[in-house]
Amino acid sequence: KTNVGTPGEIPLDCIYCGQCATHCPTAAIVEKHNIEDLEKVLLDSSKIKIFQIAPSVRFTAGEAFGLEPGTLVEGKIITALRKLGADLVFDTTFSADLTIVEEANELVEKIKKKIKRESEKLPMFTSCCPSWVLYIEKYYPELISNLSSCRSPQGMLSSMIKTYYAEKKRILPENIVNISVMPCTAKKYEAQRSELGKNRQLDTDMVITTNEFARMVKQKGIDFVNLKDGEFDKALGISSGAGVIFG
Repeated sequence: KTNVGTPGEIPLDCIYCGQCATHCPTAAIVEKHNIEDLEKVLLDSSKIKIFQIAPSVRFTAGEAFGLEPGTLVEGKIITALRKLGADLVFDTTFSADLTIVEEANELVEKIKKKIKRESEKLPMFTSCCPSWVLYIEKYYPELISNLSSCRSPQGMLSSMIKTYYAEKKRILPENIVNISVMPCTAKKYEAQRSELGKNRQLDTDMVITTNEFARMVKQKGIDFVNLKDGEFDKALGISSGAGVIFG
C-alpha cells in the first residue's frame, strides 16, 4: 500500500526551486533537461550561439570532474563551451555589476520619494532567485510593490545580447540563440517568463544547469581537467570582483 506523494497528500504549489528533485528519496522526480534541444541548436550553422556563465558555476562545475569543491574552473568552462560549439561566451558577472548599480539607483530614488512624503513602499527587497520572487508573488502578493523592478543578472545580460550587442554588431536578434549556464532549475522557469522578452521573442532562449553542462562535456569525451584556460569575449565578458562576490 506504499505510494509516492507529499506529506499528508498536500498538493505541491510549485515555485520551480528544484528542491523536490534534490531530496526525492526514490528518484521519481528529476530535473527537466535540455541537452537534446541544445545539441540540435549547436548543429545549426545559420544561428550565432552565445553562451553566458553564471558566477557560481565557475566554482562548482569542477566537482563533476573530480576536482575539489570550490576550485575555480572559469577558463576550462569557456574552452569546453567553445569545443561544444559556442560562437561567443559572455560572463553573467558583467550584468551582476549592472544589477548592483541599477538596484542602488532604484533604492536611492525610493528613499528620495519617501523623504518627500510621496507614495513609495519601503523597504525594497531584491533577489536573483526566480523561485524566491515567485514565492513572494504567490504567497505574499501584498509585498510585490516592495520588490525591486530590476531583472536578475541573467535577464539583464540576455536583454543586452538581444538588443545592445545585436545592434552594435548589426545582427538580427532572431539569428541569435542565447544560452545560459546556470546553477539551478529555477533559471529555466525565469527564462520562460513573458516579461523577459520583446515582440513575443524571449531574451533567454535556453538554460542548462551545471549538471547538464558536465553531462554534455562527458558525453563528448572532452578531457575537462586538462583543458587550457579560455577567456570571455569582449565586451560583455568584462566584470569586477564585486560582481563575482555578488553572484
